[in-house]
Amino acid sequence: MSENGGFEVIGISSAGEALETVGQQENVRTIAVEMTRTISPLKDLQSVWKLYRIFRKEKPLIVHTHTPKAGTVGMLAGWLAGVPYRLHTVAGLPLLLATGKKRKLLDFVEKMTYRWATMVYPNSNGLYDIILENRYTTKSKLKVLGKGSSNGIDTRFFDPALIPDSEKQELRASLGIQPDDFVYVFVGRVVKDKGINELIAAFDRIHQHHPNAKLILVGSFERNLDPLTPDTERIIDTNPGIIAVGQKKDVRPFFAVADVFTFPSYREGFPNVLMQSCAMGVASIATDINGCNEIVEDGFNGVIIPSQNQEKLYEQMLYLYEHPEIRKRIAQNSRPRIVENYEREYVQNEILKEYRSLIKEN
Repeated sequence: MSENGGFEVIGISSAGEALETVGQQENVRTIAVEMTRTISPLKDLQSVWKLYRIFRKEKPLIVHTHTPKAGTVGMLAGWLAGVPYRLHTVAGLPLLLATGKKRKLLDFVEKMTYRWATMVYPNSNGLYDIILENRYTTKSKLKVLGKGSSNGIDTRFFDPALIPDSEKQELRASLGIQPDDFVYVFVGRVVKDKGINELIAAFDRIHQHHPNAKLILVGSFERNLDPLTPDTERIIDTNPGIIAVGQKKDVRPFFAVADVFTFPSYREGFPNVLMQSCAMGVASIATDINGCNEIVEDGFNGVIIPSQNQEKLYEQMLYLYEHPEIRKRIAQNSRPRIVENYEREYVQNEILKEYRSLIKEN
């Protein structure tokens, strides 16, 4: 946007190392504004006030928000400050799993977010349909850019050719993985909504009969926000085949040593990690939810299973273990699909084209 589009870009998020890193890497000015991930009206109003003051001072032409909380406070502050183009990308709808009064409250907030926005961009066709079905806004405000995804995937970075055999052997050895072990990997937040309870139960069954099976969990636990069941925690702690390595800045080596990527998530927008797995040439198992079922064509470049279905997950994990020729064929089909449809440069150019078209039309 700044180098090719002629825009001055300012990045805003909660304070922390990530914001500083992005500012340095992208060579953009950044401003820290605290935004919570929980329902906290007082703190949210404080965020709105801080953003309003920033927008009045900076006088941006466009405010473009991502994540539900940033969308709500950013679109309200942008509307109050009179920002001409208030754009919100929807990369998932956590509220779909809520019930009762909480769901009604979140539905109302979602509708207001879209009302304050001038355009709303679901990052998958499935999300587009869900938004219309729930009547959060009208068709005139909705648009899927390109073929989906918020930011695409850098396939020049996520390239299996960049991970040498020596590095893979070193990683396997450091994790206690033997040359003939079969490796499943999960990358993401280690929480209930990502299907970890089902994944751990399914893997535990496989490991009982195939002790050479290993499962690497790459990601952080969020025990306060979305805890796992006590039984799942117990299995993670006691099963010798499960290796939890925590959050990693570079996940490519873990994809590189994996035979199968397992992603039994309950809800997604357009999951980056699934695109990363496919770009790294790994056979993937994903759930039949929006985003996942747009990236993966069942039986061609991955396997699709029902969400929250432990038995089907177990069956397909075992199937790919027992059928190396099918697993290999799926893996070979994975990378070309991502390169063709979701290369980062293509997606970012689609966003830039949208910015220019909005300004030109008005």
